Amino acid sequence: KLAGSSVPRNGQQVLVRAKVSLYEPRGDFQLIIEMMEDAGEGLLRQQFEQLKSKLNAQGLFGQQFKQEIPRNIKTVGIVTSPTGAAVKDIISVLQRRNPAMTVVIYPALVQGQHAKDDIVNAIDLANQREECQVLIVGRGGGSLEDLWSFNEEVVVRAVSMSKIPLISAVGHETDTTLIDYVSDHRSPTPTAAAERAVPVRVDLTYAVNDFNIRLEKASRRHLNNFAQIVQSLGRGLPKPTELLSFSSQRFDDLSERLPRALKVGVERQEMKLRSIKTLLRPETLKSDIRVAGEKLVIAEQRTARALSNLIVKKRNKYENPARLLESLSYQSVLKRGFSIVYNEQGKALSNSKTIKNGDKIGIEFCDGAINAVATAQNAKPDNKKKSKLLSHEQGQLL
Repeated sequence: KLAGSSVPRNGQQVLVRAKVSLYEPRGDFQLIIEMMEDAGEGLLRQQFEQLKSKLNAQGLFGQQFKQEIPRNIKTVGIVTSPTGAAVKDIISVLQRRNPAMTVVIYPALVQGQHAKDDIVNAIDLANQREECQVLIVGRGGGSLEDLWSFNEEVVVRAVSMSKIPLISAVGHETDTTLIDYVSDHRSPTPTAAAERAVPVRVDLTYAVNDFNIRLEKASRRHLNNFAQIVQSLGRGLPKPTELLSFSSQRFDDLSERLPRALKVGVERQEMKLRSIKTLLRPETLKSDIRVAGEKLVIAEQRTARALSNLIVKKRNKYENPARLLESLSYQSVLKRGFSIVYNEQGKALSNSKTIKNGDKIGIEFCDGAINAVATAQNAKPDNKKKSKLLSHEQGQLL
């Protein structure tokens, strides 16, 4: 049996690992198969299904990635072999359907070892140049092996990444490649792809005419609706004659009220002037001045009395502390017969022991000071000799 599959079919290509033996009675050679797997197209089909499952699982086949094929196309790009029959069929259909159509061919190998790289580069180039509105990628029919370049993973991913809407057109109607699942539109043949990309010029003319007719009808309906709206709004607005009539009545009313208002205003101003004139009479002014003078005299008397009382209070408040401070000052002590003795440095001396015979001293009295020289020192002052100097601080005789 085929590994991982059913019984092989007639004509199927397989790859086997087997032993060769000889059946001696009949002289027949036999192959004892140990392992069998697909080969040729069968192997490609298996790889096709595996890659298809992988890409589908990654979400590359989702409809949300599909782009709409534009209707008004001016330039069509073709990725195919420039010498193949497919490109000739595509160009023939395009010229027949719209002779003014511009066609850009991005040449690429469509079969062989290097075909996948050529196809990818051609798709990338078309997206870089951005000169066409739709891109057809394809070739004519062939076997699965001939069409395998369009099943390569790099080609499938390049198709899915194309910013230009892309139509796949590989092989015949029965042929299916992986780019059919990721392209924005799949056509069964290159000819069908050209027909899908470019509508017939006559059909475009009919479509334009139909659009013009529908546009004209829609414009007429819109204008009619707008006219009805304007009429409806106009019915809700007052007529110009009514507006003028109201304004005229308002003007007449104001014209009648204005003279009366002016008369009342003038009368009020006259009353104010008479009142002011009365206040400005000489008799009234003299009386007001006399009353104001009497009030001023009274105010001055009250102010004088208040100031006198305030001065007495302040004098009484500060005289007693002043007398106390004066009694505590050393000048008061000097007036009572005391004096202050200083040495040559001007320092007050409070002890007679600090004075030596012959020291120069200064003595301050209440009415002045004198300089003197110490000549003797007594241990105790003599109360009978009142003319001796007494120390201010200690009362010791010098």
